[in-house]
Formats: sequence, C-alpha cells, structure tokens
Amino acid sequence: MTKADLIAVIEKQANLPHHQAEKIVNICFDSMIQALFDDERIEIRGFGSFANRNYKAYEGRNPKTGKVVKVSPKKVPFFKVGKELKEMVDEGKDKYVIREA
Repeated sequence: MTKADLIAVIEKQANLPHHQAEKIVNICFDSMIQALFDDERIEIRGFGSFANRNYKAYEGRNPKTGKVVKVSPKKVPFFKVGKELKEMVDEGKDKYVIREA
C-alpha cells in the first residue's frame, strides 16, 4: 500500500473530499516524524510501536577495497509489530479484512 492508496481508502470510507483525506494522512505522518525527531516513542495499540535505535560510531570496511572507513554515530527508526497485528497477519486475510457492503 502506498501513501496515495491510503489517502484513497480514507477518502472512500470516510466519504471525504480528496484534499481533506490527504491532509489527514499528512498530519498523521508529520506528527509521527516530529515525534521521532524529538526522540519520542510512538505506540499504536494493537498495531505496533516506533522508536529510534541509537548506534555508536565504529570502524567498518569497504567490501570492495578493504579500506577502513569511519562510520559516524546515527539514529535509525525501528518498528516493532504489536501482538494483535502479528496474530491477525498469521490468521490470514479471510478472517480480518474489512469487506465492502
């Protein structure tokens, strides 16, 4: 699913104009991005959580040349799937997918 697909689903299910559905999705994503910038944890019950993982600086090697390369410290967003979502995916779409009337 792409961002455009998500906007289309919200537009259809909430019966909203396209620009409103797009604004809702953008507000949600922007809020999540800002929370990760601020080093906050995001938890969506039943879905999962997002948190930054911090990695220290280290010396690596370029696999082609074998030359030592210094890698600077970094933060990487990490997603951990929630128990309910994991179980839903495992059970299969026939049990959980919302069917249109």
